[in-house]
Amino acid sequence: MADTAAVDIRDIPFLAADGSETTLTGLAGDGAVLVVNVASKCGLTPQYEQLEELQRIYGDRGLRVVGFPCNQFMGQEPGSMDEILEYCATTWGVSFPVMDKVKVNGSHAAPLFKALKKAKNAEGAKGPVMWNFEKFLVTRGGDVHRFRPQTKPDAPEVIEAIEAGLA
Repeated sequence: MADTAAVDIRDIPFLAADGSETTLTGLAGDGAVLVVNVASKCGLTPQYEQLEELQRIYGDRGLRVVGFPCNQFMGQEPGSMDEILEYCATTWGVSFPVMDKVKVNGSHAAPLFKALKKAKNAEGAKGPVMWNFEKFLVTRGGDVHRFRPQTKPDAPEVIEAIEAGLA
């Protein structure tokens, strides 16, 4: 279920892996963005492969997958940014951008995630990020579609939202 954010979520600044500041608009222009909090030592880590496949299939049509490493869930992203980037590239062939580590929940949550968490999932639930690999699709029109961690990146509902979000 889509939920339009009151503030333009695409223009909320955050840090890239190299420490520079950027936004979703800066990374994707007017394309759709699939924002995912990621972790290297999680049972859901194989979703990197499906995320990379989405980037490969839909990148030319305007989709940008963006990973945000997060160590808030049982310490499953303990490495340095260099270690994380190397792991993503060598283990999963990740070519999409991976940003600087963030907190997604709590009082120190990154502003982007504070805004994203206002979006409801298909069941109408909003609130804290449940676990690693929660997915937020920000469409060209600024709608946010939320998918819980267990929903695989290539699930029919995700593909349908991407297709509609790129139209």
